[in-house]
Amino acid sequence: MAAGRPGFRTLPRGRGPTGFIRKYWTAQSARFAAGNKKAAQDADSVEEAPRRRTDVRLALPAAFVWAASIAGLWLPPGALAGLCCILLLLSAMLLQKTWRVRRMRPVTGGPRKPAGRSFLTTTAIALLLAATAAAHSAVASTQRHEGPLAAAVSSGRSVVAVVEVAGTPRALNPPNQAGTPSRWSVAVWTRDVSTGGVLLRTRAQLLITGGGAWGNVVPGQLVRATGKLRPPDPGREEAGMLTASSGPGKPTGSPFLQESAKELRERFVSAASFLAPDPQGLLPGMVTGDTSALDEGLETAMKTVGMTHLTAVSGANCSLVLGALLLACRRLRLPRVPAAALAVAGLGLFVLLVGPDASVLRAALMGAVAVASLAGGRTGRGLSFLCLAVIGLLLADPGLGSSFGFLLSVLATLGIIILGRHIMDWIPALIPRWAAAAVAVPLSAQLLCGPVTVVLQPQFSTYSLLANVLAAPLVAPVTLLGTAAVPLVVLVPWAGTALIAVAGTFSAGVAATARFAAQLPGAALPWPEGAPGLLTMLFLSVLTYGALWAAARPHRLRRGVSAAHAQTVTLIERLEGYAARTLRKTHGRPLPGPGRGSRQVRRGAGLDRAAGHGRLGYSTKISGRKPRWPLRKSVQPVPRHRTAPPGGM
Repeated sequence: MAAGRPGFRTLPRGRGPTGFIRKYWTAQSARFAAGNKKAAQDADSVEEAPRRRTDVRLALPAAFVWAASIAGLWLPPGALAGLCCILLLLSAMLLQKTWRVRRMRPVTGGPRKPAGRSFLTTTAIALLLAATAAAHSAVASTQRHEGPLAAAVSSGRSVVAVVEVAGTPRALNPPNQAGTPSRWSVAVWTRDVSTGGVLLRTRAQLLITGGGAWGNVVPGQLVRATGKLRPPDPGREEAGMLTASSGPGKPTGSPFLQESAKELRERFVSAASFLAPDPQGLLPGMVTGDTSALDEGLETAMKTVGMTHLTAVSGANCSLVLGALLLACRRLRLPRVPAAALAVAGLGLFVLLVGPDASVLRAALMGAVAVASLAGGRTGRGLSFLCLAVIGLLLADPGLGSSFGFLLSVLATLGIIILGRHIMDWIPALIPRWAAAAVAVPLSAQLLCGPVTVVLQPQFSTYSLLANVLAAPLVAPVTLLGTAAVPLVVLVPWAGTALIAVAGTFSAGVAATARFAAQLPGAALPWPEGAPGLLTMLFLSVLTYGALWAAARPHRLRRGVSAAHAQTVTLIERLEGYAARTLRKTHGRPLPGPGRGSRQVRRGAGLDRAAGHGRLGYSTKISGRKPRWPLRKSVQPVPRHRTAPPGGM
């Protein structure tokens, strides 16, 4: 018998029931630990997954280009030339410094700082682009301040000019007037200007205001205009304004595409004439931008509830058209690059149909950049796309820098990019994603556009968010079905009429939403004008965003309040110490040691916190002839003199 306990056989280690249980338990424990470790690693990877950071590198160049464009509308040519030289000099200095930093080797062997080089390079490029925008603005500034055309404008001469139409005519309806507009404003480029027997061949931008047939001209058309010149308003990009004394005379030709687009718009308006009055005027405005048949009551209602962006084609329409075309191309199994090319071509035709408006051009350019990046496999950079669109449009037309429509378009897109994603993430997961987007998109756009909107129209639309949320699901069917019906009106009239009927039903819902919201009590509240209105609306936007954050993050709010309370307590304690030191310097005696005396000194210094209770109380011990405010109650009891009752002895 082997050595061990008497009467027991010693088995090899790992055999027998005890060894089997030990091995089984060890295996199960290892498997359980491995599972927990894998789960913990998965959780850590989910929590510590790097979030996609917002790329803000193009924000600085966009801001510089915008500032240079605005400066070009106000400064004279000499000041603009000096500004261009300064910007070019600063850009050259930064580029030289960047090159020196790149060539310099680290002395201590430490790593280089690519972030610093990247910032310097970005700033240099921003200054270079700003100089380009300022140089472009200097050309228009020269036409406004110098030359024979500027002299004719300043003296208010009568001219006969051959001009090229540069934009879609805009109606100049007086307030509270319904029906067909009586006067129009048209942006044109001059070819020949004849005044006082002198023929000027110059290319300058004018703004013609006239009635009658001036609402029928199309972009690219050459017409003859007669009238009287007058100086433009300060900050405008036009070299002058021409008050037409007659209609456009002897058109010498018009582009085929522009004329075809105008004919399509007119035929679409005629094809929608069988609809009810509200969708009959609203549908062409939402699809082709033609608001000539829009009812004035409906227009006023949409303005009251903040839905004017739906009465004409905006960036949302371009985004819907671009997304639908890209989706259709991908459904046909087309490769990425051909699908992107076809989508951009379709977007170009849509812009040609509705007219080259500022917001439409911004949306079209941004959509083209987004599709190009998608074809290259780089997505998720919405702010970069917006900055590229802003830089491209301002370099092409610096006059957009002073356009409120362009500003509102950029702010709305910026709000959706920056704030929309956060608001969607704050909405509980129980709500569907499409419903969260329907609330987050108009709210985020309104938060940034509100301060500018109250400057243009000093009123607060109480139900703007509610009306836009209710109308949001109806905008996509109206845009897509109506746009598809435009060519079908010519090719297959019955199919186009059917699509117009369906799209008209959805547009009737948009009109009904606007009228219902406008009739609610307090739909339009008065708001302060000017800078006070802007600042108060900005404060309201910040307060609304903070309330949403607090409602979505109650735990963080509680921690923030606790931290603020702790900081307040610390500040009060420091104030107590400062008051105690002031008391010591004033009375020339040292502070007593720990105990009751120290307690009395702290009480004499100001606020005191009751021990163990966290409550604050005013001190009642004062010294000197000039007590500090507020006056403390005296510690000594005041003797009370008893008075006899009335009639008593």
